[in-house]
Amino acid sequence: MDIDFDVDKHQFKGKQVLKYTNNSPDTLDKVFYHLYFNAFQPGSMMDERSRTIQDPDPRVGERIAALTESEIGFQKVNSLKQDGKSLDYVVEGTILEVKLDKAILPGASTVFEMDFLGQVPLQIRRSGRDNKEGVDYSMTQWYPKLAEYDFMGWSANPYIGREFHGVWGDFEVNIKMDSKYKMGATGMLQNADKIGFGFQGENVEQPKLKKKVTWNWKADNVIDFAWVADRDFTHISKKAHDGTMMNFIFQPGEETTEKWEMLPEIMDEALKFMNANYGKYQFPQYTFIQGGDGGMEYPMITLITGERSLGSLVGVCIHEWMHSWYQFTLATNESLYSWMDEGFTSFASAEIMNHLATKGLIPGARVRDNVHAGSTMGYAMFSQSGMEEALSTHSDHYNTNTAYGRGSYTKGSVFLSQLEYIIGEKPFRKGLLRYYDTWKFKHPTPNDIIRIMEKESGIELDWYKEYFVYTTKFIDYGIVDVIESNGGSKISLERVGEMPMPVEVLIKKKDGSSELHYIPMRIMRGDKDFGDQKFVQQKDWPWTHRSYEFMSKVKASDIESIRIDPSLRMADVVMDNNEWMPK
Repeated sequence: MDIDFDVDKHQFKGKQVLKYTNNSPDTLDKVFYHLYFNAFQPGSMMDERSRTIQDPDPRVGERIAALTESEIGFQKVNSLKQDGKSLDYVVEGTILEVKLDKAILPGASTVFEMDFLGQVPLQIRRSGRDNKEGVDYSMTQWYPKLAEYDFMGWSANPYIGREFHGVWGDFEVNIKMDSKYKMGATGMLQNADKIGFGFQGENVEQPKLKKKVTWNWKADNVIDFAWVADRDFTHISKKAHDGTMMNFIFQPGEETTEKWEMLPEIMDEALKFMNANYGKYQFPQYTFIQGGDGGMEYPMITLITGERSLGSLVGVCIHEWMHSWYQFTLATNESLYSWMDEGFTSFASAEIMNHLATKGLIPGARVRDNVHAGSTMGYAMFSQSGMEEALSTHSDHYNTNTAYGRGSYTKGSVFLSQLEYIIGEKPFRKGLLRYYDTWKFKHPTPNDIIRIMEKESGIELDWYKEYFVYTTKFIDYGIVDVIESNGGSKISLERVGEMPMPVEVLIKKKDGSSELHYIPMRIMRGDKDFGDQKFVQQKDWPWTHRSYEFMSKVKASDIESIRIDPSLRMADVVMDNNEWMPK
């Protein structure tokens, strides 16, 4: 793309040349483009949804409806050709529908050439100009973007405000802009010597610049391209331990400089943990840049509001960078499976932040034994609110923002932590790495993560996916009775909730010792890997049976307490019936 940016009008002219290869087995006679900026107009689908949903996002609310002609966003396509021939197209809100002159056969390639005009909206959601911290341009979802076509067909959803799906490609983007502006973007800057902003760790002399300069960016194998520009940016760079170039770009000041200057060391330590536990980072650089409306991820770059406490700044940096694993390397369709991106990212972020706390890199941060306990309890409580919706809900179609957030971020995280509880730490950790290595750059679905974990553990897990993803049935187990019998104790349990789970029961004795009992489900066709932990194996519990009994050699009179799920890794919604103590 060649972009000529007019900072006085907040508009840009663009020329896009796109070579597209049809890697599907289908013949394509049409294509679709996303025109995201068209959402920022009064009366758009995003505007209507934001004003009528039960719990509006305060960043949006009625702000789109109040935009003037000079404040709205738009993307206008002036011409579109396929292999040199003009095409017919129709604009439907944020989607460009294109009828092809020549169908694209499986394995064939074609070239699209487009001229377009864009206007940058006032900052509302993710994209825009003049954000609340005074950053000039946050350029995300800013160009006409070809939609993804996969085994489910075209992903041509209108832009309502939530998640995305994209096509991998190699980008070369030339952005011509007033020389007063400094920029960060997806990819690698090719002409740092001519721009003089010192990217990729280069010590470049400040050249004498013309009124406008062209920033030349290249990025390979990415699903999107984003950039940010501001007149007041400063830049820090650090080469990480594995050679990854890390860039930190922000507006210097009392609320930013000291904390942003601490980030390079912290992020390098974070990257060591991330590479070891979730798979190796796949791109040559990563840029943390001040901009946007909170925190939002893009390939090789994240936009974050920068005037934060150190803990908050590190937390948002970690979360957005982890999207480079679950969104920009695996690239799940996050519109359809937002929990596989946001939830898995949240799961990893909690562990990374805990690791940084153990290293003393975040002053005042507390080290936790179970970093996922908060998410587990939070989801369990929300499941009883009457607002929960199944994780299989498309991200745009949740009835409330709350249900989307608790499902995608919290329940999605619990999906993984509970999976570790079911199959054991060793196969789970091996499975996480195998999932990443097997499915990178392949758009995995829920079945793909489940199949990897089945192969690592030898346990059938389809029941877990079916209950936890496609229903809102909840977990609730209880201890009914403990009776002394045959020199030991007969312990009676019940399944109160509709979702079955393998159950662990800890018996604490009055002499201070304890005994862990493990009750697998018959439908699992296998058992958890407990590693070196000692336990007593019990017979399988069929999921159809509400009640279950097992024997312990410990006399009831010698028992101090009995507890279901002593590790608190199961999202049991009622804790009162999980513990028994003698009267």
